[in-house]
Amino acid sequence: MEASGGGVGRAIALGVSWALLAFVTLVAALVIVVPAVTGSAAYTILTSSMAPSLPPGTLVIVKPVDPDELRIGDVITYQLESGASTVVTHRIEQIRSPNLPGGERSFITRGDANGVADAEPVRAVQVRGTVWYAVPWVGWVNNVISGERRAILIPIAAVALFGYGAWMLISHVRDRRRSAIAERGDT
Repeated sequence: MEASGGGVGRAIALGVSWALLAFVTLVAALVIVVPAVTGSAAYTILTSSMAPSLPPGTLVIVKPVDPDELRIGDVITYQLESGASTVVTHRIEQIRSPNLPGGERSFITRGDANGVADAEPVRAVQVRGTVWYAVPWVGWVNNVISGERRAILIPIAAVALFGYGAWMLISHVRDRRRSAIAERGDT
């Protein structure tokens, strides 16, 4: 009786391990692979200006877009100043069309949780793209593990997770073989 109870516990542990590995692989694909392949960028929401739809700590994947395709209601990520690295993610509330030939469109934006529109209009050149999708809570991890840390920790974590999965699989196969030998009466 004890052997089968241990087998069930081991099977549950193996199932949980594979589910965790699948989850981590899915998250990695969503936040690393898909943006890299599509030319998108990942940004972390740091303030509550877009709550509740994009609370702080949410990682947003921003897909490049032609500013002429933007519409009222789109959530965009834009540079505070053209060429600067600091960005904001807010919703387009109004679009201003150029009055003169050769003029550019600009956008009035506002955070969902903010009572008033942003003070300065956003020029088309400042727009990084639209929010394609968001992954809750992962943004905090993205902020902590950045730059050089990411280059070191991601491969270590990947090797550790795949190693653990392989160890669980090998242990499971070994235990099944031992059980089969014990059932046949071989020693």
